[in-house]
Amino acid sequence: HCSSPQGPRAAPGRPGSGGSGGGGRARTPAPAGPGREARTGPRKVASASAAASTLSEPPRRTQESRTRTRAPGLPTLPMEKPAASTEPQGSRPALGRESVQVPDDQDFRSFRSECEAEVGWNLTYSKAGVSVWVQAVEMDRTLHKIKCRMECCDVPAETLYDVLHDIEYRKKWDSNVIETFDIARLTVNADVGYYSWRCPKPLKNRDVITLRSWLPMGADYIIMNYSVKHPKYPPRKDLVRAVSIQTGYLIQSTGPKSCVITYLAQVDPKGSLPKWVVNKSSQFLAPKAMKKMYKACIKYPEWKQKHQPHFKPWLHPEQSPLPSLALSELSVQHADSLENIDESAVTESREERAGGAGGEGSDDDTSLT
Repeated sequence: HCSSPQGPRAAPGRPGSGGSGGGGRARTPAPAGPGREARTGPRKVASASAAASTLSEPPRRTQESRTRTRAPGLPTLPMEKPAASTEPQGSRPALGRESVQVPDDQDFRSFRSECEAEVGWNLTYSKAGVSVWVQAVEMDRTLHKIKCRMECCDVPAETLYDVLHDIEYRKKWDSNVIETFDIARLTVNADVGYYSWRCPKPLKNRDVITLRSWLPMGADYIIMNYSVKHPKYPPRKDLVRAVSIQTGYLIQSTGPKSCVITYLAQVDPKGSLPKWVVNKSSQFLAPKAMKKMYKACIKYPEWKQKHQPHFKPWLHPEQSPLPSLALSELSVQHADSLENIDESAVTESREERAGGAGGEGSDDDTSLT
């Protein structure tokens, strides 16, 4: 990746809160046998509104869906890039949501604006092409927002987008995954899935159920999610159920073989996490996870050629083996409805402080999801 990190900007050139990294997972339908041959070009959609209306059965026109019916499979239309925000932005899918909704065009624009905002963020790490910011107004609270950006001088935006979607490849490079699978699809660019991950010792491992959506915008891409409840997947006793308030990626193309990725996350890890966990997330785990993702991108084209090279449901939704699910089956996951696990007394082990297990010489302790 590039050697000179840059701050938030308006034009191109999820480690999660509390060190977890689980809130921003990019999920993809798991292959159920060989995928069909891809078309001559990716089947992209013109907007979130167009994608949200496409299901295997007619969509319900409810207030929750907030979608407009439009033909799927249209070429991606360039989206005008908004100017950099001068004020901290709030994302519509994140705060104050009472009903489950598939994000629309305004939600994607709002997320992009927040990724590019400059005011209200404190730079906590900047080295070797990776920068990390924490939102200034929440520096003294566990429930903070973190923003991590990496420049990739030799990775095309579309390759990075594929890596974040490809669940089979994630199992190869992300050593923190415990279990991950997709549950159902809502539209051609939205689904619901499960993800559990290992947290740095001595913290308890976490899991999350999220509604994830994605949208190509010209040469750029967005993937984002928030937590929902699914009746068949209640919290488990052996894991702490975390809550993704708003998490996602903005991938901006900077050339034919280069891009910039911004990861934005606000996650309630459920637990009174000590200060060292927050510091470790923003200053240590996030940069390591970004670098690990970069290495995975370099190796992906060769790996994919040997593993169903034409199977990419995130580009060709007709390949998806997932069953359809009605929005009415889901509800928003609020943090206050979950058991609170007190981990405020845990201390960092001597090995952690010295850079042993999961330290500078190891990638076993990192996960950007």
